[in-house]
Amino acid sequence: MLRRLHPDQPASFAFTPANQAWAEAQITKYPEGRQASAIIPLLWRAQEQEGWLTRPAIEHVADMLGLAHIRALEVATFYFMFQLQPVGSVAHLQICGTTSCMICGAEDLVAVCKEKIAQKAHQLSADGKFSWEEVECLGACANAPMAQIGKDYYEDLTAEKLAWIIDEMAAGRVPTPGPQNGRYASEPKGGLTSLKDHEAGRDPLNISARRATDIGDTIKRIDGTEVPMLAPWGKQSGADVAVAERPVKDPRPAKGRPADATGVTEQAAPAKAKARPAPSAASSSATEAAPAAEAEPARLTGPRAGQAADDLKKISGVGPKLEALLNEMGFWHYDQIAAWTPAEVAWVDARLKFKGRIERDGWIAQAAALAAAR
Repeated sequence: MLRRLHPDQPASFAFTPANQAWAEAQITKYPEGRQASAIIPLLWRAQEQEGWLTRPAIEHVADMLGLAHIRALEVATFYFMFQLQPVGSVAHLQICGTTSCMICGAEDLVAVCKEKIAQKAHQLSADGKFSWEEVECLGACANAPMAQIGKDYYEDLTAEKLAWIIDEMAAGRVPTPGPQNGRYASEPKGGLTSLKDHEAGRDPLNISARRATDIGDTIKRIDGTEVPMLAPWGKQSGADVAVAERPVKDPRPAKGRPADATGVTEQAAPAKAKARPAPSAASSSATEAAPAAEAEPARLTGPRAGQAADDLKKISGVGPKLEALLNEMGFWHYDQIAAWTPAEVAWVDARLKFKGRIERDGWIAQAAALAAAR
């Protein structure tokens, strides 16, 4: 299937402050020179923020990762998880149309979407609240027919039930996800035939539906207002950023610039695309934090007199090569590392091949504990 960018694109894209912090934290998962590996999570975060994946968002992510724009476009157009056109502001419905669901009534669900949302897939409803598409197997065959709405599965659907769900969502209510016919999960429709002692007194909702319902995390997208926003290492990545409510946007595409110089179909496009200037060094670094000041730590030429060198490999994240490098730099004992100040950490970090690992792996806390245990 040919996937092209929508003809109407917004003029620009920027992550919210919290999402920017989250994205930067994701990049630190990967070694220096391998930042491109973060392409999928960053594109996904951009889509979660905006609802769909715009060309400016794709190019913004590419610039963050030092990629040519075409490389990010290749990823975005290859994976069907990325929506390249506007979606409903309330929900985008994905109706499973593969064998089990088709046999059990998926065509009736598609008919409901055509009646209540739009005649064609990927079109917005008249009020801009909903959109839909038919997708391949979503892996809930025992609960066919089913649909994925946002992050959640709505299973054991009928045409009447899906119509009710759409009406509820349009009214600002969110029906509980999961099976819609009274089943707990994927047990036989006639009831349990084994493990019946587990049925009495259980929560009527399975753990996935219960968790989503309790925290209000159903059709809501990730928009940067979540607290806490955690970096991959479990540290606060955006705690010092004031996160505002995401402004409500018109779900229809902005009449900005075309997707490319020739347009994506026969729609009118400028005969000659305006060249977009490359971002200046000043603008590309505007969102980057200023480098931390460096201060050289106290160093030794060898282990202290009368003491053997500490086994620095006991610090998680330090292997034989790093231990040798630390010794070469003049660090032989746990208490030396435990005493590093932020400026001294910056000095050492600047001399390591993989940046950020001192704080990421908690060397200072580990070294302090090892020194105290001696």
